[in-house]
This record gives sequence, C-alpha cells and structure tokens, in this order.
Amino acid sequence: MVDNSKEAKSFALEAAGLASERHCRDVLVLDLKGISPATDYFVIATGTSDRQIRSVADEISGAARENGFQRFGKAGYENAKWVLLDFVDVVVHIFSQSYREYYDLELLWGDAKRLKVKNIATEDTENAENTEI
Repeated sequence: MVDNSKEAKSFALEAAGLASERHCRDVLVLDLKGISPATDYFVIATGTSDRQIRSVADEISGAARENGFQRFGKAGYENAKWVLLDFVDVVVHIFSQSYREYYDLELLWGDAKRLKVKNIATEDTENAENTEI
C-alpha cells in the first residue's frame, strides 16, 4: 500500500491511461478523498469484450507492481462483466457496457471530483485537468 496521495493520484491516472490506450471507453478517475473512508480514487472504464476487460485488468495489475502498489483484491475476472482491482488507495472498475449502466458508479459517487484526462494516450498525466462535472 502506498500512503502518499500524490503517488496514488499518479497511479490512478496511469491506470486510466492504460485503459484508454487499450480502447476502453468513457474512462474517468473519481477523486474520493474526504468522501469515502475506503479509498482515495476510483478508476472507471468500459470495455468492449470479455477478453479486452481481462487484458486491461492484467496490464493495470502489472503497472501497479512496477509502481509499488500491492493488489489486495480482484473480483469478477472470470466473468469479465465487472472486474474490480483493489489497490486500497486506488480501486479500478472495468465494466461491460450493460454493467456500467446498471451500477452507475458516477451517479452513486456524484459528489466526487472527476479527474478528466484529455487525449490520455498522448498527453503526460501531469497535464490532466481537475474538473467537477
């Protein structure tokens, strides 16, 4: 577990970047600091197939290891309709389209600031904009 909030934010943006680069749709990061006692950031993405969802989950898990983040949990990998990766400070959700619409985490955590990243595949994550939507 990484206690540094700056490192958690950087990893959340990197995970979002990996999802975006791998053609996930509607990728966003929710800043839950001060809202959730469980985590600081949610990364939410929509995959286009079971195979893609698993592949993106594997890549994000690999990036986490490289950044010193230990994964404390993984759920939904076999069915690949909603894969959850728990890195404590950062929780990654990779949904199928129907599961994302059904669970609607953006609505559930509507008070959270969204870290919206433009052209994440080509821009440095330091250029991400903090915006409330």
